[in-house]
Amino acid sequence: MVNETIKLMLEHASVRNFTAEKIPAATLKTIIEAGRAASTWKNFQSYSIINVQTDETKSKIFDLQPQKSIKQASHFLVFVGDLNRAEKATKLHTDQFFPEGTENLLISSVDASLAAQNTLLAAESLGYGGVIVGLIRDQAAEISNLLHLPDYTYPLFGLALGVPARQNDVKPRLPYEAVVFDERYQEQTIKVIEDYDRLQAEFAGARRLSSDWSERIATQFGVPSQTATLENLQDKKLM
Repeated sequence: MVNETIKLMLEHASVRNFTAEKIPAATLKTIIEAGRAASTWKNFQSYSIINVQTDETKSKIFDLQPQKSIKQASHFLVFVGDLNRAEKATKLHTDQFFPEGTENLLISSVDASLAAQNTLLAAESLGYGGVIVGLIRDQAAEISNLLHLPDYTYPLFGLALGVPARQNDVKPRLPYEAVVFDERYQEQTIKVIEDYDRLQAEFAGARRLSSDWSERIATQFGVPSQTATLENLQDKKLM
């Protein structure tokens, strides 16, 4: 059984090219409010959203991370892991504050991610499109300075939103059986990867990138992780 909501979700495709048309302020607020209705750990709402809408600020972010979707977007929403409010709330009751550590980073990162997915889905339901831009973490300190992020906050990713100039086809996902397991994890063989490489290549056709899906994964996980995120987290007193 498929309803209109599920149909919309199944038709998701990232949009990186936008027209010059702007999302009205009232509409954007509704979209973001729908995003903020997402589940959140203990209702802590450990994230903030920076609404970047001026050409000046979008250009400054683009100069740091040159992706055309940032400049073209009607709005570029930067989702921020935010324990700054937690520090203020905690100090109402105790002088002790321990924001450091993996668990607290996961709390704020998951909260922000759920809100962002809700926001994108709400935008798509109104005919808009968008794309998540995670590479702004490579310039975490510079983005933090540009957006005046205080201690206990850190940029997670951006969400470029606007009116699609072109609608892409839906990319095939990994087979259901390769991702969803009953009762216990079932480790896959390398054949799953090889088959999916072929599927992605067939889907892309003439638009195929110079590398396979698995090769692109290797460029991420086959080299040491970038240090910009860790260094910024340390500077913001979160590690």
